Parts: sequence; C-alpha cells; structure tokens
Amino acid sequence: MIKLCVGADGPADLERWQRDRFGDGPARHVTRMWPRRQDELLGGGSIFWVFRGTMLARQRLIGFEEERGGDGILRCALILDRQVVRVAGVPRRAFQGWRYLSPADAPADLPEGRAEEAPLPPQLARELAAMGLL
Repeated sequence: MIKLCVGADGPADLERWQRDRFGDGPARHVTRMWPRRQDELLGGGSIFWVFRGTMLARQRLIGFEEERGGDGILRCALILDRQVVRVAGVPRRAFQGWRYLSPADAPADLPEGRAEEAPLPPQLARELAAMGLL
C-alpha cells in the first residue's frame, strides 16, 4: 500500500511524530476507506510512505480496526509496526488516498549503513527513473 505522508519532510519526522503521538505503542493511521485486500496486506504487507514526491520508507501493517470519527463516520485505522524502514528512493506523483503496490514494484530496503543517507532531490530521482537508472 502506498500513502502520501503529508506534513513530514522525511522518515525522521514521521518517527518523531509517531513517538510523540503514540508513545511506545503501535502507530495508527486513520483512513476513510477499508482495504478490500486486507488479507494480502496483513500477510506481510507494508504501507510505503511518500515524502515530497519520493517514496522513502515503509512500515509493516499489523492490523485494521474500525474507528468512528467525531462526525459519526466509520473509518479504518491502519495499525502499524513502529519500526520505520528506509527504502531506496522512488519518485511518485501526488495522488489522493492510498494505492495498492505490487510486491514486484516495491523498492528494496536500504542496508543499515545507508538508512540515514539523504534522498536524491525529487527532480533528479525522476530523471534517473525515466532513464531506467533508478
């Protein structure tokens, strides 16, 4: 599953926000729609986060829960493992909501030694991807 991470500059911001909001417990992200392919997602799936046009991190999905908002509308809370895993940067255009990502299209996890590297600028990453180099 792919989702834009609005309001965060990168994985470190996401980690900080989740730590401040959820303490040591699992992270939650509430979305309007319930995934139809939830069994696939719970069988080892992750949510891949896009920051400012580049997919940079993922978190393993560990569950789904119904959550009713203050407006009375029933929503889906994605329950996430707290470990934010850095992935090889992949440019992604803006979209609304979330999208499914096939395992073949999922970027590789970065080795631990490279996890803190700054991602390529989005324009450069797009140009390299267009040439088949990323």
